[in-house]
Amino acid sequence: MSEAPRILVVDDDQKIRTVVRRGLAYEGYRVVEAATGEEGLEKAREHLPDLVVLDVMLPGIDGLEVCRRLRASGDELAILMLTARDEVRDRVVGLETGADDYLVKPFSFEELLARVRALLRRRATPAGEILRFADLELDVDAREARRGGRVIELTTTEFNLLLLFMRHPRKVLTRDVIMEHVWSYDFEGESNVLEVYVRYLRSKLEADNGSRLIHTVRGAGYVLKE
Repeated sequence: MSEAPRILVVDDDQKIRTVVRRGLAYEGYRVVEAATGEEGLEKAREHLPDLVVLDVMLPGIDGLEVCRRLRASGDELAILMLTARDEVRDRVVGLETGADDYLVKPFSFEELLARVRALLRRRATPAGEILRFADLELDVDAREARRGGRVIELTTTEFNLLLLFMRHPRKVLTRDVIMEHVWSYDFEGESNVLEVYVRYLRSKLEADNGSRLIHTVRGAGYVLKE
């Protein structure tokens, strides 16, 4: 069974964060909170959300700049912006910055939920999706990898691990993030299950003298890069 989507709520109003978090959690979503733009960017890197509910008026880095930075990093997550401004010009600026939708405060939770569901449907994996990086291809529907025309047989865990890397190329993924997304739990102590599966995956990808694509970032995690 697939995991419930993860949603990041970024708003400096604690009451709004609490209402949105409780409502979304009740609907079965996994929710992470942030109170500032800086914290929102950090939580986005840590948790790789599927959707961000993002307030425009934030202390420090505002919501528009957070949106710009998320898009500049290549993230394909959905962004729903919240604002107290009802001017058409402000909404246009938000959408041009990279937001997918706009909701004006005050809003009903039912409307926010409907927009969240619509954005997540729109962002769902399209039929026949094929991810490409360098000379590596991953057919998501067929769950099949190819490199240089060579078919690579993958176990379920190896596929899920490679899929996470392919969806976030050139981004350093921490051990905690990978464990949470691939194994759906936080590992304790000195578990080396991640290292073992990275080794398995590298062995298959690098067969026939293939160059290394999954690199270790010492003290941080792993990254998919040329």
